[in-house]
Amino acid sequence: MQALMMDTPLMISSILKHAERNFPEVEMVSVTVDQPRHRQNNKVFASRCRKLAKALESLGAEFGDRIGTLAWNDFRHMELYYAVSGAGMVCHTINPKLFPEQVAYIINHADDKILFVDVLVVPLLEALQEHIKKVDCIVVLTDKAHMPDSCLENLVCYEELLEAQTDSYEWPLFDEDTACGMCYTSGTTGNPKGVVYSHRSTVLHALAGALPDVTGASNMQTSLPVVPMFHVNAWGAPYAALMVGTKLVLPGPKMADGETLHDLMVSEQVSVSSGVPTIWMALLDYLEAEQKTVPSLNRVHVGGAACPKVIVDRFREQHDCEVVQGWGMTETSPLGTVYAKKRGMEDFSTEEVTALQLLQGRGVFGIEMCIVDENNTELPWDGVASGALKVRGPWVAKGYFGLSDTPGHEDCPVDESGWFNTGDVAAITPEGFLQITDRTKDVIKSGGEWISSIEIENAAVNHPDIAEAAVIGRFHPKWTERPLLIAVAQQGKTLQKSDVLEFLNDKLHKMALPDDVVFTDELPHTATGKINKLGLRETYKDYSFPEAL
Repeated sequence: MQALMMDTPLMISSILKHAERNFPEVEMVSVTVDQPRHRQNNKVFASRCRKLAKALESLGAEFGDRIGTLAWNDFRHMELYYAVSGAGMVCHTINPKLFPEQVAYIINHADDKILFVDVLVVPLLEALQEHIKKVDCIVVLTDKAHMPDSCLENLVCYEELLEAQTDSYEWPLFDEDTACGMCYTSGTTGNPKGVVYSHRSTVLHALAGALPDVTGASNMQTSLPVVPMFHVNAWGAPYAALMVGTKLVLPGPKMADGETLHDLMVSEQVSVSSGVPTIWMALLDYLEAEQKTVPSLNRVHVGGAACPKVIVDRFREQHDCEVVQGWGMTETSPLGTVYAKKRGMEDFSTEEVTALQLLQGRGVFGIEMCIVDENNTELPWDGVASGALKVRGPWVAKGYFGLSDTPGHEDCPVDESGWFNTGDVAAITPEGFLQITDRTKDVIKSGGEWISSIEIENAAVNHPDIAEAAVIGRFHPKWTERPLLIAVAQQGKTLQKSDVLEFLNDKLHKMALPDDVVFTDELPHTATGKINKLGLRETYKDYSFPEAL
């Protein structure tokens, strides 16, 4: 027996139409190069999206074409998110912080037809113009007064492009499994790979993200996504916000600037924000140095890397703000798990709650997960057993652009049973809390023991004088491999190896204690803000442990 329900496709345009009809007055506030504080409501936003859809067609864009963006978090980038996908094309967000050769590779591999770029990104495109010949034209995201004097061919002004159009546009209907977005992985091991999102997966991801125990998005909130829109859809915030009528505050190119973030949070009464740990540490340091607070902020979401305990403690103690940690990947759109209390935790002590906040959270409906050993045998959720983490669900990638999507094929990330191998090593508690213990390639194998680099890093960054830390395995003549701790001191502080090792002595088991500590002015980061372990291994490829150790 078949159900008698309407077969209405899940479309990105449906989110836009819903926001215009139900939340027309809700503001979207942006910082841009040409407008330090731009404001428009959802009604204006929807109208401009329709104009942009018509403008894309006037530029020769067709159904299924990839439209590249190199832009920050602002209203024009938001318009591209909806207009490109809504018109049946693919919004391909590109990280402008990548190495130029990676940017060129990604543009060419995706076969981008048109590029929309921020004013600040124009010099990058000028340097690459001989390597991206297949791009038809480049649209600069600004008005006529701020158009750069550039040598780029076929340069178009965004605002002039929109002014030439009316907003009389009907969003087309098509298969909900049609591609709507694309984002390439960071490519720390080999070339970046393209993850292709569908209308269906994106809408379902936004619905899950808006659940009370996930982001708790609502019309009563004001959200400032610091996580960039050029990477994995800003963790879904651009879609979930419009779905429920959340006011968006978009920080533009100064996303890592403590003063800018504080000003936006206070002036716009931001209640929730999302970003990577380095962003929050920088903001906390700025607030402490300037003796400032963010009274409206009650929740920050953390992802992209393990959250140090010091961030949880400082937000709670200094700003009465809850830290919510989550886990995900470009391939999971990225929502996988999020911290949320469970019934029975009401009387937990602060220490007990904090211990759970430092885990990666509980599974969200839509995501199945399991951990397996080296024989692919599923391991129990007992909080002790640790194995390779696999996931599956409606917003998990089943392949990469241009590569095989046949389960079990060497180019496919999905096995014959439909599980995606994340590359993470994890344990899961009986209550369903996920603990990422390491990346598969970052586990240190020492004398037959497996040592978690993340465990050492988390312990090290709780030292009051350590700003950032990373651990890699290096060759040892007796143990094959031993952990090397690389640390960055807090500004104005001096670190001694003996002090650091003494601090760690009662926080790690004996085998996990680093055999050496080296200090550096800064650690290398990927374009998405993660510590670049590949770069560190290259830097310390000739390192030898002191004989005394």
